[in-house]
Amino acid sequence: MSGFWHAVRTLFARLDIEAFTTRWPRGMDDDALGREVEQLLSGMSLREKIAQMSGDGGNLVLLKLGIYVLGLKRFPNMYAGHNARLGIPPLSFTDGPRGIVIGHASCFPAAMTRGASFDPALEQAIGEAIGREARASGANYFAGLCVNLLRHPAWGRAQETYGEDSFHLGTMGTALMRGVQSQHVMVCAKHFAVNSIENSRFYLDVAIDQQTLHEIYLPHFKMLVDAGVDSLMSAYNQVNGEYCGHSRALLHDILREQWHFGGFVSSDWLWGIYDTVKPAIAGMDIEMPRAHCYGRRLRKAVQRGDVPVEHIDASVRRILTAKLRWLTHLPAEKPDRTVIACDAHRELARHVAEQSMVLLQNNGVLPWQQQQLQGKTIAVIGELAALPCLGDHGSSRVSPPAVVTFLAGLRQRAGHGITVMFNNGSNPAEAAGIARRADAVLLVAGYHPEDEGENLTSNRKPVANPAVPRGGDRASLRLHASQEALVDAVCQANCNTVVTVVAGSAVMMDRWQKNAAAILFAGYPGMEGGHALANILFGDVNPSGKLPFTIPADEAQLPPFDRWSAQASYGYFHGYALIDELQQQPAFAFGYGLSYTAFTCSAPHTCSTQYSSDDTINITVRLHNTGTRSGAEVVQCYIGHSAPASRPSARKRLQAFAKIELAAGEHRDITLQVPVQQLARYDATRKAWHVEPGEYCLWSGCSSRTADLQATAIMVTA
Repeated sequence: MSGFWHAVRTLFARLDIEAFTTRWPRGMDDDALGREVEQLLSGMSLREKIAQMSGDGGNLVLLKLGIYVLGLKRFPNMYAGHNARLGIPPLSFTDGPRGIVIGHASCFPAAMTRGASFDPALEQAIGEAIGREARASGANYFAGLCVNLLRHPAWGRAQETYGEDSFHLGTMGTALMRGVQSQHVMVCAKHFAVNSIENSRFYLDVAIDQQTLHEIYLPHFKMLVDAGVDSLMSAYNQVNGEYCGHSRALLHDILREQWHFGGFVSSDWLWGIYDTVKPAIAGMDIEMPRAHCYGRRLRKAVQRGDVPVEHIDASVRRILTAKLRWLTHLPAEKPDRTVIACDAHRELARHVAEQSMVLLQNNGVLPWQQQQLQGKTIAVIGELAALPCLGDHGSSRVSPPAVVTFLAGLRQRAGHGITVMFNNGSNPAEAAGIARRADAVLLVAGYHPEDEGENLTSNRKPVANPAVPRGGDRASLRLHASQEALVDAVCQANCNTVVTVVAGSAVMMDRWQKNAAAILFAGYPGMEGGHALANILFGDVNPSGKLPFTIPADEAQLPPFDRWSAQASYGYFHGYALIDELQQQPAFAFGYGLSYTAFTCSAPHTCSTQYSSDDTINITVRLHNTGTRSGAEVVQCYIGHSAPASRPSARKRLQAFAKIELAAGEHRDITLQVPVQQLARYDATRKAWHVEPGEYCLWSGCSSRTADLQATAIMVTA
């Protein structure tokens, strides 16, 4: 019994992971670091090596997780690979991406919401703040960088990624990574690969051809690998008949042979692998959060000769290299815990929420004028207005010390001269009566954590009549019927109603869109969302967010989606590329968003009309703020091959973007750069990329919609 309680005390103890710096010389170069790693390897027993390849604490970690996650509604410090004898520090894990999940930390807007900012510099600042809080909380390994492609808006974990476009996704993800790494915290990107259905994630098998895999679902991971990401986490699902955590094709052939990735790979938690030999040989370095298939089973597999010890050494070498590189480059001073949820981070959370809200529709009712509303009444309707709208309650859940709801933020901004009334909307007739008497109306509609998010309760195998108590993939892309009835009633009662939508991705609005005076997509705006929304509504901040996904006019414009499917086939087209392929128009296009001012964007100009595959295309456009107030616009550049394709090919794909702030009346020439190699296509036969020569069409403008773009042609030679 004493041994048991000692194990429990050890499990719940909090390690000072930075104390290990006294064992290792600071600032080692790669050669010196490599020598230290080899010396460590030579002195390790097989048991010690394999202990590096799984989370610490054995099955007791499930008790620890249960107490913290179910009881305390937050995550503990979780460790992997602590070796006191040799002075090897553990990985100390924290999830994300809204912020660190340990303790009470800053909750920034969800990643999909931040994706609407189209601002990599701002995303890097978010990463820096997350990195500071991670170190202050005792973590050195941030696994909150989700870059799975949004294939369909019903995906429950859509809110954790940045959008539907691979280039935008990779650019924003790389910015977050650089910010976190700048604070001396290792970064893990997830979930590798083709993970975009939640309810059946443990057993889903995705059939996908190699061109689609490499050109659509992997480029954003490749961008992170090229930029120096420390680690990748495998996905739960299968790809072409093999679990991602077992797949030599993904973990060895692509990741290490084709991409030359030198970092380590960890499994997704609890059920990321189901075998011992397959993942070890494929290149799965760490099983998290404890040894189930690894540990004793892996040691016996090595002793039997089923897993060559060279594979163990290769995995441990990658793990130790990452740990020692982190440890020997740590600055002497550690951030104080007062940095967690500090005023500066709250201000950053508010700012990014303001930059990320997307104004989809406005008949002139916004912005509200303070003077015109003095002595009058604003009606705030909808229960979500008075609740924290932070996102789901899965592994990305953050527990901030305080949250500003939409209602609280609006009341604070309105001040004493304006009456703010609240009705939860449970009785549409009563809500309509309040709206009828009000001078301005804000109606908040959307989703609760029970409606969409990570599915923590799904079956590991298909069953009859499956169900998810909370979270998971959305059952519908529409608001709940009760909310649609509320929107209809309130908009009919007051024609100046502003509808604010809370959701992780696209919502079908066709049944009520025409009745709303204005529609503002707020996403999940974080701990300061109430202040951010109030500042947008009153015009203190000019909205500049752009949709990072397409809102279709009809669900037939989306790829097939079965949230309980055991098998799925992923085709080449989704999002705006599918809209282009269908030659149709969406309700709201990718990259679309309105402002309180007006912008014009000139036709693109290039310094040459002919380029070789080694060149960089410089695209210059003139952006002009033709309105009466300052604001920010996102200039977007899309490129596509002009010739008819013999294989699936998007008409155009985003290749560059920049967010530009201009004063009223100001104009500026903006130059975007696109390396011609960025236009390369994947040859599945040769397993290589090449740029196809010929004429390309280059579009620039302020959304992916054809009406918002102007074009020019360039030639690319072999």
